[in-house]
Amino acid sequence: MFSLYFNDDRLALLHRLVDLALEEDGRDLTSEALFPPASQLEASIVAKEETLVAGLPLIDIVFERMRGPRPLVTLLASDADAVTRGQEVARIRGSAPILLKAERVIMNFICHLSGVANATRRFVQAVEGTGVRVLDTRKTTPGQRYLEKYAVRMGGGHNHRANLEEMLMLKDNHIDQAGSITAAVCALRNAYDICPPLEVECRTLEDVREAVSLSPQRIMLDNMPVGTAAEALRLIPPHIESEISGNVTLTTIRALAELRPTFISTGAITHSATVADFSMRLTQSSRENA
Repeated sequence: MFSLYFNDDRLALLHRLVDLALEEDGRDLTSEALFPPASQLEASIVAKEETLVAGLPLIDIVFERMRGPRPLVTLLASDADAVTRGQEVARIRGSAPILLKAERVIMNFICHLSGVANATRRFVQAVEGTGVRVLDTRKTTPGQRYLEKYAVRMGGGHNHRANLEEMLMLKDNHIDQAGSITAAVCALRNAYDICPPLEVECRTLEDVREAVSLSPQRIMLDNMPVGTAAEALRLIPPHIESEISGNVTLTTIRALAELRPTFISTGAITHSATVADFSMRLTQSSRENA
């Protein structure tokens, strides 16, 4: 799944992110002074709670971006696996200075992404049986969008547009600038030879009726009360996707899902996810002791 999600362009961005994470830590002067380059350590990454796991392929990528001999990485779990407290998910053996410098970078990624997967799973479980798909948003950590959206998938969620090019979304400021929903949709369709998929954000039932007449790919019901959203959804024909968005929480999502929109989107699964608890345990290599 990781290699399928990270195409060449996304992988290039990921490499830049890992490089930045390593660069901002600087040289590990402590480890360089105390460990000869040839000294070996063994590392074990262990879950300290029941959790989903996400980001394990990043271990190899971090080492790939560092100078020096590549440690041997053995993955003992797969992304999206539910692991138990005390379960080992990866084992690493390699140069002590390299492992010690990489430790915090690797753990920051895995703990954060696993937390995003956990948050997503809770929202997905809350709508179980309704057929509604939970979407993320662009409310992501700068530089980590593709990683966080990947983690959303590991938690059973789905991705909204990854950037401003994948889907054109008409929000209130765009509509106000154009003068109407109709004028804004026509302007976009005339601006591009092949217009990307189009979503219209609607604030009122009148907005929904106007948007329906233009047949966009998707209509978003933004911050509508449940009763208004139910009425709005009855106006949207099956060939147009529907999305409910705005202040969606674990407390409110079930009632919204029972209205049967196509999607419900929430930024909480990325911007408010609590990190998962993993640790990396390092010991002197048994091979070195032999």
